[in-house]
Amino acid sequence: MFMVVAIPVTILLVMAAVYWQARTDEARPVDAIVILGAAQYNGRPSEVLEARLEQALSLWNQGLAPKIVVTGGKQAGDAFTEAETEANYLIERGVPEDAILYENRGRDTWQSMQGVQEVLRGTGVKSMLIVSDGFHLLRAKLMARDLGFTAYGSPAKNSPITPWSGDEFSYVIRETGGILVFLPKLIF
Repeated sequence: MFMVVAIPVTILLVMAAVYWQARTDEARPVDAIVILGAAQYNGRPSEVLEARLEQALSLWNQGLAPKIVVTGGKQAGDAFTEAETEANYLIERGVPEDAILYENRGRDTWQSMQGVQEVLRGTGVKSMLIVSDGFHLLRAKLMARDLGFTAYGSPAKNSPITPWSGDEFSYVIRETGGILVFLPKLIF
């Protein structure tokens, strides 16, 4: 009987936590800003990726971190990685090239976060501000913390995936599942 109640309650609590994190901007001074990748079209960011880039640029311009880590590989046939597209966008808007670190092989969040760990090895970076769509931040923060970082989240405010929309709800369901799969790794 306990499991009959515990499982749905756990699912609802995780969903609530995803929604809570999605609406919480934890912007603060950190060692690095990490932008999680999204689709790009031959070097041009999708609307979702551009919203993430604009959020990261705003944080950068506030002086919240000395480094930005751009993430994401490429799909078959792409001329650019997501990371290259992100870096070009930021450089065109005044971010110095030497302030940008590249993780350009990740094809999902876990691969990207592991790549970020590799890129940051030996740099002294211990804290990070992760920029993505709000629904994505809780899982990304859990992964970063599992890899030894102090992680905060800053949602892309102008994403076309708007709060309380059907699109967001479908992503919240997916993220809830992802967290529930990842959670045992953190506990045991």
